[in-house]
Amino acid sequence: MRKNILNTALLLLLAFVAGACSDSDTTKTVDNGRRSGAATILELLDADGVTLSTLNFSLGASNYIIGINCDGDWTATTDADWVTLSNYAGYGFTNKYSYDKISVSKNMGDARTATVTISSGNLSKTISITQKGAGGDPDDPFMTSFELVENLVLGYNLGNTLDANPWGDWWDPSTKTVNDWETSWGQPTTTQEIIDAIAVRGFNIIRIPVTWYTHMDADDNVSEEWMARVEEVVNYVLNAGCYCILNVQHDSGAANGRTDGGAWLYADIDDYPVITVRYQKLWKQIAERFKNYNEFLIFESFNEILNKSYSWTAPASASDGAYEAINKLQQDFVNVVRATGGNNRYRNLAVTTYAATGTSDVALEAFQLPEDPVSNHLYLSIHSYDPYNFCNNNAGKNDDGTEYNYNQEVFDDDCKAVIDGVFNRVSNRASTVGVPFVFGEFGAIDENKSMAERIKYAKYLKSKFNQYDTAGLWWMGLIDRKTLEWYEDEIVTALLP
Repeated sequence: MRKNILNTALLLLLAFVAGACSDSDTTKTVDNGRRSGAATILELLDADGVTLSTLNFSLGASNYIIGINCDGDWTATTDADWVTLSNYAGYGFTNKYSYDKISVSKNMGDARTATVTISSGNLSKTISITQKGAGGDPDDPFMTSFELVENLVLGYNLGNTLDANPWGDWWDPSTKTVNDWETSWGQPTTTQEIIDAIAVRGFNIIRIPVTWYTHMDADDNVSEEWMARVEEVVNYVLNAGCYCILNVQHDSGAANGRTDGGAWLYADIDDYPVITVRYQKLWKQIAERFKNYNEFLIFESFNEILNKSYSWTAPASASDGAYEAINKLQQDFVNVVRATGGNNRYRNLAVTTYAATGTSDVALEAFQLPEDPVSNHLYLSIHSYDPYNFCNNNAGKNDDGTEYNYNQEVFDDDCKAVIDGVFNRVSNRASTVGVPFVFGEFGAIDENKSMAERIKYAKYLKSKFNQYDTAGLWWMGLIDRKTLEWYEDEIVTALLP
């Protein structure tokens, strides 16, 4: 019973949180409430209540909260000035468990090591700390993925544009122009003026979702007209001084019973040998086209990849073949991009989880970071419309025609708790595999909800991005791209610094 209590408390308090290191002394004395008698217990514990003796950090500034089981006052010291120790509030038990936060500053030099010592009376325990460094490749001209994320302010998704893939009676590629495709979901033709308006408002990263299969021939060659238009829009973003994410969008995702070849990119280990041939050929064409572009261009493996059943619910077991297929496909993505050379050797690349919204413990644990011949140029991108019943409009009808409404109209403490959980789980996994993370899509996108409540959501997300030293890209909306009127400017104001 006591271990279960400890696990719950530590899981709530254990966090890898990117953040600037404080100027505290390297020695910290903590009174944990037992003032009489010598200490008889001293244990250093991780989130599972397991003895902790080593910590491994990526090169970014971050911290780790350890649990300390001690029945006397204890003192924490370190032998490195890049490690900071600070008290952390915790829960009290029979022996008064307490906590210490170990913080490390960003390391742009070589890998380094340190030791933290916890002492109480005659008892002493040590933790060995290692931190990766940015050094190692003098030919690397690009910023690391950690520096990239540090530079981000707020992002925007240019949705329903180059990602549009209409079907039904509309579906006849031979009769449609590139502009027909781009405007088929109701958005105007993208112009430099539109991108400039987004950039001037304060957004400094724009994601260009692109659907490719509708412009590929029987041999999977992308048409020159489509590739040229994609490149033109990428140049609009770079000309505006923004970072640009280029991806593979509705080639993956829900098929919705379609027969036009949609959603050919799915996660199935049995079909992987066939799928990856097409996937690698597509990415080789994209990478070759853009290999001389500068570090402001980022490639993203794919959008929201699902299994063969097109289920939005992530598989319950980490051994599911869908997870294995995703990990293999993303390794192929990294391999193909790096092999094209030029600036692609060091380009920052985004990889993701099942459906991108896979932020459960199982989905995150199943995610494996691809091996990369270069260091510190990968990051984790996830999508979060959490809590879903607040962020999305779920109104509809039951089978008998009666109304149902699962909407959460008010942004309350329960909503915050859901968001806290997402950030904590994603941050822990990203830190474990040694990369930063970004919310590639987020937003309270149900425009029928109260603006006041959506602003509360925006302000809370901004606070979480600040807490974890990361950023997010809102899913379209906010501005009428036809008139350049910011019709939801209050949300933008709440999100910006």
